[in-house]
Amino acid sequence: MSAAIRTEKLGKTYFSGFFRFPYLALANLDLDVPEGSSFGFVGPNGAGKTTAIKTLMGLQRPTAGAGWIHGVSILDPASRARVGFLPERPYFYEHLTAREFLEFYARLGDVPSAERGPRIAALLERVDLARFRDVPLGKFSKGMLQRAGLAQALIADPSLLVLDEPMSGLDPIGRALVRDLILEERRAGKTVFFSSHILSDIEAICDRVAMIVRGELRGQGKVTELVASAVQHVDIVVRKGGAVETRKAAPDGVDTVIDAVRREGWSIVSVHAVSKSLEQVLLDEVERARPVDAKRMGVLA
Repeated sequence: MSAAIRTEKLGKTYFSGFFRFPYLALANLDLDVPEGSSFGFVGPNGAGKTTAIKTLMGLQRPTAGAGWIHGVSILDPASRARVGFLPERPYFYEHLTAREFLEFYARLGDVPSAERGPRIAALLERVDLARFRDVPLGKFSKGMLQRAGLAQALIADPSLLVLDEPMSGLDPIGRALVRDLILEERRAGKTVFFSSHILSDIEAICDRVAMIVRGELRGQGKVTELVASAVQHVDIVVRKGGAVETRKAAPDGVDTVIDAVRREGWSIVSVHAVSKSLEQVLLDEVERARPVDAKRMGVLA
């Protein structure tokens, strides 16, 4: 399967202050986002998610490594020709109405004039803003602006959506709307790459995920694989006559427990592996990560 996004050892170092002290915000990032996937990019605040996305979107240049979008280097603006992007903190012209705002971006995206009106109307309906189409964006709530931003990202019918914290500022109804929208795009064969720290949303809608902590990749793959690799214990439900019990076993001790209960005359009803949630897996990775802030500021640890 070809990659919509691929990076090799991608890194970003910032320099601050008069003496240009270095701060390593992103290190050796190897990403592989298959075309047609819904891909979650997760990590705590300050982990490097936005730094990585800004680098992919050409808003800043990498200081190490390389990246490609649809096989074209991210240093080439042509790599973003088929990309719809929503930044974490978007700024829109507040004097424009929702309809004028989408008209502006439709022109930027070279949407044919005959298609603009119907496409704008359909998108406003899709993000539940149709009744506000002639209201200036300056009067919109944060959640409404977020939904308008999603419509903007979709206006040119991109093959790849890159969304930085698209659930930010949304109420439960708005989050459900965005989840449905991402799933619809996925079913239409589009690639959706989005960052979030709301891991329940990631588990619900992503088929693959990459986990980043302190600027470093800590895991990547199918959500089910990452969770299955963190099995805590195995519940074995057994029955003898009218009695039913649950025996617990360590992941590497299942056969021993099953052999023992059978010798005791019990029959096996079910065997169920109890895994950690994606949130627990991420918290474990945060705990494992070495404190490297001083080292990244150029101080020997």
